[in-house]
Amino acid sequence: MKQTDNPEPRRTVVALHFDGVNAPIVSAKGSGLTGEKIIQLAKDHGIPLHENSSLAKALSCIPLGEEIPVELFEIVAEVLAYIYFLDEVHSAEQ
Repeated sequence: MKQTDNPEPRRTVVALHFDGVNAPIVSAKGSGLTGEKIIQLAKDHGIPLHENSSLAKALSCIPLGEEIPVELFEIVAEVLAYIYFLDEVHSAEQ
């Protein structure tokens, strides 16, 4: 029996929009080429990226334009806090 190599698993990508007041909403999501395009657009516009496959999987179940559920507030808040911290460090270096 010939064993075939499994292709690399498709990465799930989810973009969130947070206005600082309301709960973050799912603004884009996809995998494969769509996911790679979302990543490239974020990079092109200086939007910070964070890799967390478990969180992306959970967020990918939320319809586009919908707020994230309360159950994900804490982990998303931790990610946002880290991004704000990195932004402050970067601003202080300039």
